[in-house]
Amino acid sequence: MKILHVDASSKFHQWSNSRALGRYFIEQLQHKGVELEIDYLDVTEDVQPHISAEFVQATYTPQAQRTDRMREVLAESDALCQRVMAADALVCAMPMYNWTIPSTFKTFIDNIIRTNVTYSLHEDGSITGNLGDKKVLFVTTRGADLGEGSPFANMDAMTPVLRNTFGFIGVENPWFVDAQPLQFSDEAAREAGLKKAREELDAVSEEWAMSLVSADVIVA
Repeated sequence: MKILHVDASSKFHQWSNSRALGRYFIEQLQHKGVELEIDYLDVTEDVQPHISAEFVQATYTPQAQRTDRMREVLAESDALCQRVMAADALVCAMPMYNWTIPSTFKTFIDNIIRTNVTYSLHEDGSITGNLGDKKVLFVTTRGADLGEGSPFANMDAMTPVLRNTFGFIGVENPWFVDAQPLQFSDEAAREAGLKKAREELDAVSEEWAMSLVSADVIVA
């Protein structure tokens, strides 16, 4: 299985819960005997360019009609889309910043939502996402508890952004594991939140491993 593993925390590696949980999930897959090829991307270090007027013009120009300058403007995005399309699965780990996704992950999204690359635009105006064959896991960390029944539950702008954005490019049922509450809680609540997240990651890794076994049986 080839995994594109994306980290989006601005914290140093040793202080980041989202980075640690993402690594934990990869380790659990390996412990279950899944052979992995990891393509790692840290969007806080390899920062994608913001969308510009040139980018918009180039991406909506048919490929055969693009100028050299247009191809230059799209080069980084093209390469990133190729990495996404080449992966069997995406593991995206990130903290919640001000109720939503980190800005660096937003630029990642902006660079991979590409007409007739990650989604197809048909003559009748309908759209088909092209990532329907990918497993996608979002590992998120939240300072407060935004779960059902929490006074902050309606502040979660992160989940709908991720679900709807990736749904547009074909990912219908992504996995979500949310570690909460972390920063704005006492030590016992933090530890409980992290323990619950690790248990959920264990379950997802088991599900992924079993799906690979089932696929091998069907192929055989």
